Amino acid sequence: MSNPRKVVELFYDVVSPYSWLGFEVLCRYRNVWNLDLRFRPAYLGGVMHLSGNKPPAIVPNKAIYMATDLDRQAKYCNIPLRFPANPFEAMFEKGSLNAMRFVTAVSEKEKVGDSLVEKVSRELWKRIWSADQDITEPASLSEAGLKAGFSASEVEELLKLAKSQQVKDKLKQATAEAMEHQAFGFPLIVCHMDGKPEAFFGSDRFELMAYCIGEKWLGPQPDKPTAKM
Repeated sequence: MSNPRKVVELFYDVVSPYSWLGFEVLCRYRNVWNLDLRFRPAYLGGVMHLSGNKPPAIVPNKAIYMATDLDRQAKYCNIPLRFPANPFEAMFEKGSLNAMRFVTAVSEKEKVGDSLVEKVSRELWKRIWSADQDITEPASLSEAGLKAGFSASEVEELLKLAKSQQVKDKLKQATAEAMEHQAFGFPLIVCHMDGKPEAFFGSDRFELMAYCIGEKWLGPQPDKPTAKM
């Protein structure tokens, strides 16, 4: 008798670089750990506001550490993550509301599975956290949608859908659900074990998460378990 797939939800926002690390590692473990991985695009700005949290980058010493830490993590996880030239502008002035509404529109349109949500999220992360490109303008979202495999007409439809009340409400609902798990930032990974949710914050809790779900942590690249730091 085969073991049932473990339901794991990932609440994330593409403005969060640590969410990209967590996202890629979970994608790699989908088959290794037999996960029913469910992507939950949500709005980090809403979570920070509702939880009363403050971004780590506004504390100067934390910002310096974060730049070093992300550089090390990117190498360790083999993800092409690079700081934008003006991270404050990218994260706080421009933000990600339009981008997350666009991802939510993809989620709304994709009724079965979420392979397109996965692809478009990855393209947006690559823009902001690898290529230092905009993720707020319609042209930027269009480019990400086209690279994810949508046709030009589908992208136009998604841009319209992203402005609809239905999508705005869906994003608010996902953000509210993250708050039900006591979210204070992203990534938030929720493992559903025996009907009980176990929440893990951050992209550096996989070893503990593996222990809790009865699996083995083989490093961030499970196909290369002997990879050196």
